[in-house]
Amino acid sequence: MIKVSTLQHVEFVVNADLIEFIESTPDTMISLTTGKKVMVSESMDEVLNRILAYKQQIHRSTEKK
Repeated sequence: MIKVSTLQHVEFVVNADLIEFIESTPDTMISLTTGKKVMVSESMDEVLNRILAYKQQIHRSTEKK
């Protein structure tokens, strides 16, 4: 899960595994595999960085087992 915020700066979390693609139109739009789309205030690069950090954290925790 990654934390993002709406254009009104209300924070929420998105399941990073459900993200199908991200667009910058110029606002950042996250499209989910469920068909839902959410517009967020973070840049596309920031969303990507959060996804990568989340995936790295998951990978590290599974290596320790």
